Amino acid sequence: MYSSGGGPNGTSSPSTIFLLTDIVPRLLQDVPNQPTIQELEENPCRCRLIMVFDREGYSPDFFSQLWKNHHIACITYHKYPDEAWPENRFKKYEVKMPGGEVVSLNLAEMGTLVGSGKKKIWLREVRKLTESGHQTSLINTAYELPHIQLAARMFSRWCQENFFRYMKQHFAIDTLSEYGIMDLPDTETVINPSWRELDRQRNSIQNKLRYRRARFTALTMHPVARDNQEAYEKWLYQKAELLEQIEQYEKQLETLKGELKNTPKHIIWGELKEDDKFYRLLPGRKRLMDIVRMIAYRAETAMAGLLIDSTMDLLAARSLLQDLFVTEADIIPEPEAGRLKIRIHNASRPALNRALLRLFDHLNAAEVEYPGTEMRLYYELGGIALNTKSSGKGVTKTSQR
Repeated sequence: MYSSGGGPNGTSSPSTIFLLTDIVPRLLQDVPNQPTIQELEENPCRCRLIMVFDREGYSPDFFSQLWKNHHIACITYHKYPDEAWPENRFKKYEVKMPGGEVVSLNLAEMGTLVGSGKKKIWLREVRKLTESGHQTSLINTAYELPHIQLAARMFSRWCQENFFRYMKQHFAIDTLSEYGIMDLPDTETVINPSWRELDRQRNSIQNKLRYRRARFTALTMHPVARDNQEAYEKWLYQKAELLEQIEQYEKQLETLKGELKNTPKHIIWGELKEDDKFYRLLPGRKRLMDIVRMIAYRAETAMAGLLIDSTMDLLAARSLLQDLFVTEADIIPEPEAGRLKIRIHNASRPALNRALLRLFDHLNAAEVEYPGTEMRLYYELGGIALNTKSSGKGVTKTSQR
């Protein structure tokens, strides 16, 4: 997945230009199983490959160049969606994510025209309706794929976001593998700290203002009768106090909006004050370790998908796997049988043992060879041998007893 930055009004930014000149040629050369020119001519909706990125890569001009020049499709979030669609257009689908888990999504699809002038391009728009009523919109030029697959590919980016949150919480990912730092180039574009602080203050004032307006409206809609003088005076006082606070916050908000308008959002790193300057970790070792961790996390996600059933959700499956990874095991080479037996100690409850047996059934059926040997990895639980030909849950009579 490649991320890029889109300029204002959908214009190409230096990031999208870099993608077009450096990344796209490499993808066209290195990505396997691309359709031939004849296959593309026979099916105008077919694409060579698909690029997925977030709103930073939003640029109708960029989308158009990718499709017209290379038949490369893209999927990204809609940066400027129109008003909400009627909820009766949405339908619930069971969507299988790349990691194997199945989630229920309320989805709807329509065509949409984005961009302006000659840079307009007709795209597919898919929206997801959340339980709170919010609609998340994605647009794409993957004209051939079903909208369910489009949603799965885009929203599977959650896996990466969850990975980084998980690693920060449990393993301090940014400090584990590298302690060296390096300066950023003076021309590197960064968020202006002054703008960030003004934006934080504006958001805080907006939240306070929203809360007080809601309270003022509630008081107005439920007036107190005049015959109860004490309650009526209290009601009037509360309204007057709220109105005074609302006026104060409105003035503060107006002032902050003016300051934000006159404060550049981005500046170059060399313009930062010395106290605001920050440094990046040396990229080499950290980048390699991040790749390894990402692969391990995706492997864990795929294994969790094998454990999910009516009695175990994704969170419980991850918890079981995390316990499994630190559980003691016996490694028993059996060269005459051509296998390396991994005997895992029993879990704390029979239900967990049954779930592990299902997982081991899948792993043994894969017949993975241990690197550097000709022995296949074979997993068993506490001396309970697996019967890979058993039906249903892959549990033998011995394990059921």
